[in-house]
Order: sequence, then C-alpha cells, then structure tokens
Amino acid sequence: MIVLFNKPFQVLSQFTTEGDKSVLADFINIPGIYCAGRLDYDSEGLLILTDDGRLQQRILNPRHGKEKGYWAQVEGIPAGRDLEKLHKGVVLRDGLTRPAKVALITSPDVWPREPPIRERRNIPTRWLDLTLSEGRNRQVRRMTAHIGYPTLRLIRYRVGDWSLGDLPVGEWRVIG
Repeated sequence: MIVLFNKPFQVLSQFTTEGDKSVLADFINIPGIYCAGRLDYDSEGLLILTDDGRLQQRILNPRHGKEKGYWAQVEGIPAGRDLEKLHKGVVLRDGLTRPAKVALITSPDVWPREPPIRERRNIPTRWLDLTLSEGRNRQVRRMTAHIGYPTLRLIRYRVGDWSLGDLPVGEWRVIG
C-alpha cells in the first residue's frame, strides 16, 4: 500500500505523540504504515507512507535515484552565480552535497500557510524550484542559507514519480 499525504506546517512526520505537537495520527488512521522519508516539523508537502519495507528502503536510499522536488521561498533574490553554487553542490558541515537542479520560479499555486511566513518590508522574497537526489537533514534549508538566502517556506511537491497534484493540505490518498 502507498499513501500520499500533504503534510501541513508544524506537524511531526511520526505517528507517536510528542508533547502538544501535531503528528500523523491526527490525520491518518491506517495501521501498519510508515514514512518513507521525513519532512521537518516546519516543512510542508508530500509525504509518502507505505506498509512495504522494501519500497520504503528504495525511496529512502539515494542510490536508487528517487529525486525529490521542492519549492523553497527564500529571503532575497538569488543571482545566477548563487544558483550555480547549488547546481554544483555546496560544502555543508556534513560534507559536499550532490548537485541540485535549481531555478527561480514565480510563486507556485499553493495553499496559504498558517501562520504566514514572516515578511520584511524592505527585503523581497523569491521562490526556487529545487530537485535533490539525496535527503540529508534540513538539506534545502542549509543549502539556501549557505549561499545567503534563508528559506522562509519549504514545500516538497514531488518524490520520484509521485507528486502532490491537487491533494489538499492535511489530506491523504491511497494510490496502491
């Protein structure tokens, strides 16, 4: 079984409760499924869940080439040379990242976030479309911060061939 879930902002990617934070069990009541990858508490978007351990490992292991697509709203407007750094890979404290596919995009058609991002009157924001072939902890946020453009909002819209499509935030769909 494969479940696609559009994880809201400030929901933990786990079923067990932790303090007063929202968890997957607040949205999904299907026994025996597990996350095939995680999204940070403050990130949103596509989360794949499955009851198939082998599939879970194929999704998680970077050698299987499951690319992940993200929309990142960053503070400031990165120049071409900044995007080129992401494209080549940047050195983070845990080593050199794999090259990313990256492009400036117009604001994607997404749901409003509650609470909304912080905005500064004198600092514009811009959206990036990033595709990664690995999934380090808080990788997109660390990469954009490394080049001087902190991520304000992060939405994963694709994992391999699966995408959010028209799946509303906080909703899930069984696809297999």
